[in-house]
Amino acid sequence: MADQDRVQTARSVVDAFNSSDWDGTLKLLGNGVYNEIGTQRRLQGDELIEALKGWKQAMPDVKGTVTGAVAGDNQVVLELTWRGTQTGPLVTPGGTVPASGKSQATPAAWVFDFAGDKITESRQYFDMMSFMQQIGAIPQ
Repeated sequence: MADQDRVQTARSVVDAFNSSDWDGTLKLLGNGVYNEIGTQRRLQGDELIEALKGWKQAMPDVKGTVTGAVAGDNQVVLELTWRGTQTGPLVTPGGTVPASGKSQATPAAWVFDFAGDKITESRQYFDMMSFMQQIGAIPQ
C-alpha cells in the first residue's frame, strides 16, 4: 500500500467518526488497538466503538478536522482539531461531567501504524486538561 493510500485510510477513520458510522469505524480499525493518551485508555473492537460513542453522547456535534498529514515507514500521523459543544453528559473514570453547553476546540495528533493495508495500532494525543477547562469541568 502506498503512503497516500495509508493517509486516505487514516483520514477515513476521522470521517467515519464524524458521521457516526460505527460499522465503518470498526471495519477501518479492525482488531487494531487504540490508545487514547489523554484518557489513558487502551481499547479494541466493540470497547473502542462504545468509547467513541461516549464522545458523541457528550458532544453530538463533535467533528475532527484534519489539518495535516505525514506518512512513511508504514505509519501515518494526522494533525487535527476536534470541535464540538458539550450538550450531553461526559462519562469519565472519575464520574460524569454534566452538560455544560460550552464549546471546545482541542488540537490533537493521531498516529496510525499499518501492516500492509490494515491499521494495527493507533495512538491519539490530545490535551485533556485544556479540553476539560474549555467545557468548564475544571477551573482555568
